[in-house]
Amino acid sequence: TGMRVAVVGAGVSGLAATKCCLDEGLEPTCFEQSQDIGGLWHYTEHIEAGRPSLYPSVISNTSKEMSAFSDFPFPEDFPVFLPNAQLLAYLRRYAEHFSLREHIRLGTTVVSIRKQPDFGTTGQWNVVTEADGKQTSDVFDAVMVCSGNFSEPSLPLHSFPGIERFRGQYFHSRQYKHPDVFQGKRVLVVGMGNSGVDIAVEASRVAAKVTISTTRGAWLLGRVFEHGYPWDMVLNTRLMNLIKTNLPGPLSRWLIDYKVNQRFNHENYGIQPEKSCLVREPVLNDDLPSYILTGRITIKPGVKEFKDSSVVFHNCPEEEPIDIVVFCTGYNVSFPFLEESVIKVENKHASLYKYVFPTHLPKPTLAVLGLIKPLGGIIPVAEMQGRWVSRVFKGRGANGSPPVSQNSGQTGYVLSLPQEGSLEIPELRILKTEWLSYLDTLASFIGAKPSVLGLLCTDPWLALTIFFGPCSPYQYRLGGPGRWEGARQAILTQWDRVLKPTRTRVPAGSSSSFPSLLTVVGFLLLLAAVIFGF
Repeated sequence: TGMRVAVVGAGVSGLAATKCCLDEGLEPTCFEQSQDIGGLWHYTEHIEAGRPSLYPSVISNTSKEMSAFSDFPFPEDFPVFLPNAQLLAYLRRYAEHFSLREHIRLGTTVVSIRKQPDFGTTGQWNVVTEADGKQTSDVFDAVMVCSGNFSEPSLPLHSFPGIERFRGQYFHSRQYKHPDVFQGKRVLVVGMGNSGVDIAVEASRVAAKVTISTTRGAWLLGRVFEHGYPWDMVLNTRLMNLIKTNLPGPLSRWLIDYKVNQRFNHENYGIQPEKSCLVREPVLNDDLPSYILTGRITIKPGVKEFKDSSVVFHNCPEEEPIDIVVFCTGYNVSFPFLEESVIKVENKHASLYKYVFPTHLPKPTLAVLGLIKPLGGIIPVAEMQGRWVSRVFKGRGANGSPPVSQNSGQTGYVLSLPQEGSLEIPELRILKTEWLSYLDTLASFIGAKPSVLGLLCTDPWLALTIFFGPCSPYQYRLGGPGRWEGARQAILTQWDRVLKPTRTRVPAGSSSSFPSLLTVVGFLLLLAAVIFGF
């Protein structure tokens, strides 16, 4: 029989992992504790313990062309940014298309994963699962942990003096479902991540008053970017990546400052990040600037203390009366089914090579997928991790196999993301990972990274599209293992799929201007190739 792999979770990462195992001829069994696939994107009205919870209005932050599985483009009639129900529909189509369902066990919780006594030689794991109150124990040759990091809310109440005497209502953003709870109330949202801003915007439509308290501020991007194109299709290109990674630090920071302040000056709106040198994950929201401008939302600094029915902010003498507090303070990453020794966490920091393999295991037979939070789509990242990991398990991806020594030059991962309002803020090393650079690194491990220069000789139009256009995931299926025949066509038609759902009324005699831009700047590719030795 083939190599047996246990996959924990059937969300985005778990589905990708299962499919990658099948592609490599491995035998995956995917365990999902809920009654359906989709993980975070599987919306339920009630909140289930140990499962992610989202509110009905959640829309993807990355566009469909930049969030697709690399060999399975979104349907052309799907909107460019996806409401959660349509993203779930896409995941179901993916599972159907690649016959993943028969490898998934729904309603099955992973209770524990322990090394077998002979782990040193076999690298095998004992996996205990529970379904319908009955526990089962199985031995697997390898494990892919795809359980995500949105299940255990982080609510550091000790960082908020006086909260115990506050007489109003307070809850973590995980509990939030509908804005009617805020009807006519004075609302305080603590934290300015994506959920915080989303909830504040929704609340402001029905609340008497909404205030966002943020210690660190944030860069704000709109989904609708330059010339109305999706932000990630404009920013996540090989040309932009080349510029960002080759510019000196100060110049690169100035460029980011300039880019994000083009739409509006962050300082004038009270949300300028504390240290602009720390590239924090930007917040994606199209409404916040106009809501600040129309007085619906006010931005305040961090909370100093709570009183009976009010709050005091740092550097603000007056009290602000409030009725409801929503703590948008993020999540802790936890693996309740793993022994502490498997993923060592010291000072909220775990040693994971390339954010995937625990560095101290004598055999690389356990991997963690989908933990990284880069500025770009998570689906292509989880899938690329799955492609690499399944080849390492099989003993093929040798040129990118994780070092098995303690002192390897590993990349660390901050396991507890910094909370708004907490006093000590560990550096967000994780977020410094460039989406495109990370994808390229893993792709080069398995021999799937596209060669722009190579293509320039054989297929110049495709080469130009790949370099100047968006770095869509299909690029990683042009060659190497897992090559997909449809990749070239998917790349050359990506703008058609973006325009299809929006150009629903076309005046006579109009044409698309974006692809012609490629032609105009085409010769620059040769220049870049010469200068940077690309």
